Amino acid sequence: MKSNIVLIGFMGTGKTAVGLVLSQRLNRPLIEVDETIEKIAGKTIPDIFQDDGEIHFRELEIEAIRMAAKGEKQVIACGGGAVLNTINIERLRLTGVIINLTAAPKIILKRTAKENGSRPLLDVEQPLERIKELSKFRKPFYERAADITINTSKSSIDSAADKIIDRLKKYEGFNL
Repeated sequence: MKSNIVLIGFMGTGKTAVGLVLSQRLNRPLIEVDETIEKIAGKTIPDIFQDDGEIHFRELEIEAIRMAAKGEKQVIACGGGAVLNTINIERLRLTGVIINLTAAPKIILKRTAKENGSRPLLDVEQPLERIKELSKFRKPFYERAADITINTSKSSIDSAADKIIDRLKKYEGFNL
């Protein structure tokens, strides 16, 4: 029986914010994969990208997800690119229901603009075009991985959490 709630999706779709609400409401720990990566590396994600490159970051991500997937009754918020490696999804699927959070590119830009400098993949001249390009490329990965999809474009954080809990109550083989 699966007991983890796994949040995937593009950056700015609400994985951390919604994950925090789910964690509080369901009295489960929130495992923030990006925070785990920073602890393993001893530096921030922008510094990992700058000093060591994206390939090294993805290697750290595999390790952080391996660690997270071993636990039970957790909310796991993955980084936006976690779906790019099938080993991550295979591990997460063993113990969790995978929920894909989506949002429109303009909403993502608005949400991520507040975090200037903390999103290395958006540190470009045309961030909206970059969001559209990356979203289009990653969309099939998210769709293949997802057990449930929730669009957060017009939802509050609480409303998105409500939708997830409602869907999980009906999900066969999940221990809420």
